[in-house]
Amino acid sequence: MAELGAGNLPLGDPVFNYQEHELNERLKRLYPAVNEEETPLPRSWSPKDKYSYIGLSQNNLRVHYKGHGKNHKDAASVRATHPIPAACGIYYFEVKIVSKGRDGYMGIGLSAQGVNMNRLPGWDKHSYGYHGDDGHSFCSSGTGQPYGPTFTTGDVIGCCVNLINNTCFYTKNGISLGVAFTDLPPNLYPTVGLQTPGEIVDANFGQQPFVFDIEDYMSEWRAKIHGMIARFPIGERLGEWQTVLQNMVSSYLVHHGYCATATAFARATETMIQEDQTSIKNRQRIQKLVLAGRVGEAIEATQQLYPSLLERNPNLLFMLKCRQFVEMVNGTDSEVRCLTIRSPKSQDSYPGSPSLSPHHGAATTHLHTGGSNSPTCSNGVTLTNKSKNHSGKYPSASSSASSSTSSSPSSINYSESNSSDSTKSQPHSTNSTQETSDSEMEIETEHYTNGVVEGSSARIMNGTYKHEEILQPDDNSIGNGVTDEVCSNGRQLCGGNQAAIERMIQFGRELQALNEQLCREYGKNATHKKMLQDAFSLLAYSDPWNCPVGQQLDPTQRESLCSALNSAILESQNLPKQPPLMLALGQATECVQLMARVRSGSCSFARVDNFLH
Repeated sequence: MAELGAGNLPLGDPVFNYQEHELNERLKRLYPAVNEEETPLPRSWSPKDKYSYIGLSQNNLRVHYKGHGKNHKDAASVRATHPIPAACGIYYFEVKIVSKGRDGYMGIGLSAQGVNMNRLPGWDKHSYGYHGDDGHSFCSSGTGQPYGPTFTTGDVIGCCVNLINNTCFYTKNGISLGVAFTDLPPNLYPTVGLQTPGEIVDANFGQQPFVFDIEDYMSEWRAKIHGMIARFPIGERLGEWQTVLQNMVSSYLVHHGYCATATAFARATETMIQEDQTSIKNRQRIQKLVLAGRVGEAIEATQQLYPSLLERNPNLLFMLKCRQFVEMVNGTDSEVRCLTIRSPKSQDSYPGSPSLSPHHGAATTHLHTGGSNSPTCSNGVTLTNKSKNHSGKYPSASSSASSSTSSSPSSINYSESNSSDSTKSQPHSTNSTQETSDSEMEIETEHYTNGVVEGSSARIMNGTYKHEEILQPDDNSIGNGVTDEVCSNGRQLCGGNQAAIERMIQFGRELQALNEQLCREYGKNATHKKMLQDAFSLLAYSDPWNCPVGQQLDPTQRESLCSALNSAILESQNLPKQPPLMLALGQATECVQLMARVRSGSCSFARVDNFLH
């Protein structure tokens, strides 16, 4: 049980919360390689790991002596709550002398778990201390060595552990006193000891800025480590390594669909692109649709270009459908956008997609509207029935959907369009069958950030469309408890259109039916359940964009789904679903972190991220 005294702040106190936030931020900045879930940092003295003559207060940061103080047998120490994590690389804490008490017999230092707490730090094996009464350093011995000046009331003593070279030095009032100990063992705890009445000290484990500029000292060591890496000899294999790296960069550009850049890089480095340009651009188009919130069109394009891919990946299909529902709420998916926007370009924003007229939902989206018993959602995608036992219960996609998919000219137009040079632009017309040019579909040539597209006639801004021909919303309330109320930010559910809201509700029923079918065929899935609940919960709030589950509507939430779909397409084409460059970086990062955790202190200052800028 912690000893509480004056100055303790309750957990809910705003001042305490602010101090905790400042502490967390400072510790993250000082020790970025430390994972506190695995190896917590010392943050206070331990009320369980101390001698009885030690009293704690001020949230276990203040230590006072409450023994007799007659001789060395009355000495008492306390250890911090946790040992110093190896991943720190360099660790530092400070102790302020509030009162030197009667004699100032105080010791500040380090000790291993199990070292006797009825002693001052430094007197026993695996214990190290700097004492205030004589300025001596004690290294696992009762006999001290001259080290630094004495310290008394008002002084601030710092202790720095360098886990790179296993040394320790102290500071006094911000000035380094030089190395005190070498060859330190691992897993040492910050420790402080007192011996005479009236002695009081306060610890600073990062709660306040340090007097000593420890960040500058860390920067010096970080520069040393980076210099060592930069000077590492490569030798005669330089050419071989360059070829490997160039291939990795090329595959990375191809993976993310940067076709023009990949082509230019291949030309400059004389490397080969492993994937056909048509395939790259097809993936690029699908990614662009997902990031623009037009998930329904992305599903259709995927089904047309990569038949049966989504049927073989029911989890991915369900993720896409849930995201499509969210985008309907946002007003960005074509199933509802076509009901609120009148624009020739918006009615054929994707080659081969059905007409986006208001009749599209009823006539050409291949929807099964048979109520909750129908497991098929829109976009002509359905799961393949696994056995004859299911054939009577779960109808497959309609024949019109199958014929539309197989006979659609878009599957041919893609190849023809993508084979052209990406710098050439095809003539445009207002016809709904016009192919979009490569220059428009090239992500790199268009400002594109987090799913927000700028420069087109129908601009996507934070999940809503701005267009000069948006239909005015009806004033009437919509059924099922959903109204076209204007939110505080000016946005409206499904763009404020009644028909669009009704279509969204119908799609929600179909999505629920798809979930029930997946449960029957594959068993219950907690992830699917949570995904569906979160999506449907958006309708429970008058302002979905500012509600507990409103983060789903953030365009950045599209990125993970886009990546998952892209990886699935690549895997279906027998290509790596993750670019080798990312795998190599991930492995290097994990290796460096692992080495830092097992006492390779220099790895704490060799973060891979530092070499990517």
